[in-house]
Amino acid sequence: MLVDLRVNGGRHTVEVDPSTPLLYVLSDELALNGPKFGCGLGQCGACTVIVKGQAIRSCVTPVNAVAGVEITTLEGLGTPEKPHPIQQAFIDEQAAQCGFCLSGVILTAKALVDRTPKPTDEQIQQALSGVLCRCFAHARMIAAVKRYAEGRRA
Repeated sequence: MLVDLRVNGGRHTVEVDPSTPLLYVLSDELALNGPKFGCGLGQCGACTVIVKGQAIRSCVTPVNAVAGVEITTLEGLGTPEKPHPIQQAFIDEQAAQCGFCLSGVILTAKALVDRTPKPTDEQIQQALSGVLCRCFAHARMIAAVKRYAEGRRA
């Protein structure tokens, strides 16, 4: 079946089974590296993308469920030369180590701040609790999210 996707501002038509997980289409068909395969069960957050302002798990979302809807991956935020303000906040706070969870953390945090411009520490911790990170950079990640939120208000 042909499925029309809007990803990071571009339009793509892919021929896939409509029940194919979005993650596989993003990585295999569109060659995007931001969303990662982690658990495959929607529990770790490595595959997170933003759809309709919500952070969703692309490994458990069938591609036909997001046909025609704008999908944002980490690649859709900024570039190495011109990072998005949230990416810059993570750089400034040195809030990354191995980077495997980073796409999920950044997109989850962006979705949170977009709908809650002044998140509390508790709200940030709650939002990020669904993204598994083994590097113990949590305090720096929270500081980066706060920096981003404060910068948006300035």
